[in-house]
Amino acid sequence: MPDTPIIGPVGGYADQRAVVESSAAGVSWSAVIGGAFASLALAMLLVTLGTGLGLASVSPWANNGASLTTVTVVTGVWLIIMHWLASGLGGYLSGRLRTKWVGLHTHEVFFRDTANGLLSWAVASVAGAVIVTSAAAFVASGTAAVATGASSGVAAGATQTARPGALEAGPSAYLLDRLFRTDRPGAAGSDADAKAQTAIIIANGVAVGDVSAPDKTYVAQLVSARTGLTPEDATRRVDTAIDQAKAAEFKARQVADAARRAAATLSIFTALALLIGAFIACSAAALGGQQRDQH
Repeated sequence: MPDTPIIGPVGGYADQRAVVESSAAGVSWSAVIGGAFASLALAMLLVTLGTGLGLASVSPWANNGASLTTVTVVTGVWLIIMHWLASGLGGYLSGRLRTKWVGLHTHEVFFRDTANGLLSWAVASVAGAVIVTSAAAFVASGTAAVATGASSGVAAGATQTARPGALEAGPSAYLLDRLFRTDRPGAAGSDADAKAQTAIIIANGVAVGDVSAPDKTYVAQLVSARTGLTPEDATRRVDTAIDQAKAAEFKARQVADAARRAAATLSIFTALALLIGAFIACSAAALGGQQRDQH
């Protein structure tokens, strides 16, 4: 059909060609959702398999099983493999199952296929995040309920033996003990009172970095009066107990720092796995769409 010049809206001439526009959208949602479900199902299978292998590689016994660093690296690699396979499957299905687009340039077909693959990856990722978040919230609520019941039982049992106010935490308990200290530690209440007061002093010392010299002297006097040790022996016992408390606190901080580094590394691996999954989904969708059009 020859081009027909027509009068434009302002009186000029415009060159208009007949263009046939499809009434169907460029997104094949049925193929996208089907690919997303297949991707999510394969991801759940691989997560279950990886969890089993991971539990088999660790051990609650000291110096047995894989270290935290090894477990973190292996988990990160497994996440990449899992997203690679699951996203590849979902993207390929979303490209292969869509209807054939007729009358489109090959570049437009390629773009639509990669977009459908990306959408399939996105739907699967969001659905997986919702499932994981819901499961984590359910587990956390159950754990919190158990922990609350256990802590209530411990607190109830402790209040029967400790003096009032002994379970108070923070600097206020330490300041109150300093206010009501006696010049005769040997006559300061019962053994439970002395133990609770000593626990507060040592906990405060560990929190601020060290136990002050006056506090060490006071605790040594308490120990000497309660045990019959000489002041020198009581002082050495107090120093040993403080060193052990500081060592335990240092080890706990090391464990917490190692867990923090492992969590940071795992987060980086997760982000990398997601990016790789998105790329693989787009590539697989383009491949699936190309094979769909050829066959």
